[in-house]
Amino acid sequence: MSAIYKFPYDSPVRYLPLVYMLPHDLLIRCPILRKLPRSMGKLNASPEWAEVIQSDTFLNEVMDAVASLAFPHFGFGGWKEHYTGWCPIWRLSYSLPLWAKGVERVRGWGVQSLFRLPPDFEIPFFDPEDVKAVMGQVVRQTIEEQGWGPMLETVREMSCDEDFEPWDTNVRKDFLRKWYHTRSKRVQTVSLEACMEDEDSGIHSLPDPAGDFTGQVEGEDFCQRFKATLSEKDMAILELRVEGYGYKEIADKLGYKNHSGVIKRMEAIKKRFIQYENETGR
Repeated sequence: MSAIYKFPYDSPVRYLPLVYMLPHDLLIRCPILRKLPRSMGKLNASPEWAEVIQSDTFLNEVMDAVASLAFPHFGFGGWKEHYTGWCPIWRLSYSLPLWAKGVERVRGWGVQSLFRLPPDFEIPFFDPEDVKAVMGQVVRQTIEEQGWGPMLETVREMSCDEDFEPWDTNVRKDFLRKWYHTRSKRVQTVSLEACMEDEDSGIHSLPDPAGDFTGQVEGEDFCQRFKATLSEKDMAILELRVEGYGYKEIADKLGYKNHSGVIKRMEAIKKRFIQYENETGR
């Protein structure tokens, strides 16, 4: 029995089927993976490759490459590279054990299938369209099995600036248009309105300002009375958002472990705003 068969199951060896499934145009961008022998005989005969497969560098290349295949099937715009590691969908795309399990379930292409190949069999490159179809099916099934659907919808509704790379891309422009409401003729956006805007909130009943929205909304007695109902920490979060700080910056300033806690508090503040507006008849 050759060395590769002696690796523990939880080693990166279990991801070899995913590596051999990578389309050629993606594989050539991976310095280590593109040099991997495409037969089990050659792979088993190389102690050097056995060591490489166990390395973090090998695992990182596999994770990045397979995540690029999985990400488009979550239904979010752009490529994985348009998002930062803060984005929940970016992180989900790196669920390598789930993708390995899913590909074996959908296509029967797993570690045991790989090791049953004749030692001198050269594994051909997979058809890119076939790979895309398989990954699409795997991701859809995984979303259903893991119950990720409601979470994905929440992420769509609660995207934040830290989720996106600061590049001039369409996916970022779409986010900014939505966030700052530049598609609306009635709203000039910023400040408290930018934090609270919600179709069901009734905030549109506030007077449409002819001048600077920030100054007028901040000065309104109604908004000041609402702020007085907030806790000290919620008030601090709201004021920092009004001043233009991002969620991560606010988290750092106020001692949160990460920016998701700040997002949750902002969502709670928005719900409180809607409730207060209804209670006061605004």
